[in-house]
Amino acid sequence: MFALLSQVYGPVFTVYFGMKPTVVLHGYEAVKEALTDLGEEFAGRGSFPVFDKLSKGHGVVFSNGKIWKETRRFSLMTLRNFGMGKRSIEDRVQEEARCIVEEFRKTNASPCDPTFILGSAPCNVICSIIFKKRFDYSDEMFLNIMERLNENVRIISSPWIQLCNAFPVLLDYFPGRHNQLLKNYYFIKSYILEKTKEHQESLDVNNPRDLIDCFLIKMKQEKHNQQTEFTLENLATTAVDLFAAGTETTSTTLRYALLLLLKHPEVAAKAQEEIERVIGRHRSPSMQDRSHMPYMDALVHEVQRYIDLLPINLPHAVTRDIKFRNYVIPKGMTVITSLTSVLHDDKEFPKPNMFDPHHFLDESGNFKKSDHFMAFSTGNIPFSPSDNKFPL
Repeated sequence: MFALLSQVYGPVFTVYFGMKPTVVLHGYEAVKEALTDLGEEFAGRGSFPVFDKLSKGHGVVFSNGKIWKETRRFSLMTLRNFGMGKRSIEDRVQEEARCIVEEFRKTNASPCDPTFILGSAPCNVICSIIFKKRFDYSDEMFLNIMERLNENVRIISSPWIQLCNAFPVLLDYFPGRHNQLLKNYYFIKSYILEKTKEHQESLDVNNPRDLIDCFLIKMKQEKHNQQTEFTLENLATTAVDLFAAGTETTSTTLRYALLLLLKHPEVAAKAQEEIERVIGRHRSPSMQDRSHMPYMDALVHEVQRYIDLLPINLPHAVTRDIKFRNYVIPKGMTVITSLTSVLHDDKEFPKPNMFDPHHFLDESGNFKKSDHFMAFSTGNIPFSPSDNKFPL
C-alpha cells in the first residue's frame, strides 16, 4: 500500500490510523535522512497504545526522553561489559548452540517441527544475561514463559490489536484478546521481580553476576536521587523488553533461514563447504571466524534482508517541530519508516524479491557492506541487537 501511495505522493506523505495522522517515509533517501542524518530529531518513540499500556513509559523500547536515554545508556554499557567479561555473550551463545545440536540429535533424524527449539535457544541466552541462568528445555517455568511470549506475538499480530492501536479507547472499555496480552505480560514481569528479590538478598556490589545485579548496583548509587530513572519498575520493564525483542526476532530469523536453505540447496551446499573449510567439525564457531567466512556473512545478511522482519519498523516521533523536505512536522508527530522500501530497493539489490546471498558479495567473492541494510532500523533506536553492537 505504501509503495502505491509513494508513487502518487512521493517519499513523504501522511496517512490516518483511526483519527490519528501519521507521517510515512518511503525509500532509502528519506529514511536515511530522517533516522541517520537527523537522528536526534527523529529519536522519539511514536505512540503505540497497546505497548504504551504495557510499559507505562518505562523500559528501553517504548520509552521516551530522559528515561529512554538513561536506560539505553545503561543497557548498552552492561551488554558491552558482558561481551568482554569472564563469561562473554559469545560464550553463552556457543553453549546454547551446543544444546540446540543435542536437541536435534534426540530426534534421530526423524521429521520434527523445530519452532520450539529455535525459540528456546535465544530465550535462554537472554535468560543467562538477565539472571545468570539458562533453563533446561523441559523446565516448567521456562515452558510457561515461552508459551506466553509466543502467545503474545500471535495476539500482537492479530487484526484486533491493530484496531486497538487505531482506536485506543477499546483497550479500556471492551473485552478482547488484549486482556490476555496484558495477563501474559504481567506474568513474565512478576517472575522477573521475583528473581530480582532473590538477587537483592545475595547481591555483591563488587561482583555483579548479570544484568539484574548491575541494575541493582546502579539503584544503590542513585538512591539519593529522587529523579532517578533506576527503579524496580524500570528494571522489570527493561528485562521484559529484552526478552521480547531478543527472543522473537532471532527465533523467527532462524526459522526462515532453515526454510530458505531447504528451498535453495545450492546455497546450503556453498555455506556447508565454507563451514567445513574454515571451522571443520571439531570445534565451535566463534566471532573470529566471521572475517574468514564471507559467504556465510552474506547469507545471514540476505536472510534478514529477504524476510523483511519489520516492514514498517516501530513508530518514531519527532522531538521538536522540524522542517523536513519542505514539510513541517510538528513535535510529537508519529513517523513510520518503510524498511521494506529500503531492503527491497532494486537500485541496490538487482533482484530484490529473490533470495540471493550475492546481493552482499562483490565480484571477487568478498563480503560487501550495504548502507541499505536496515533489518532492525538504523540511527538511535533500532529495535533489536544487530551487527553485534547491541543498539537499542
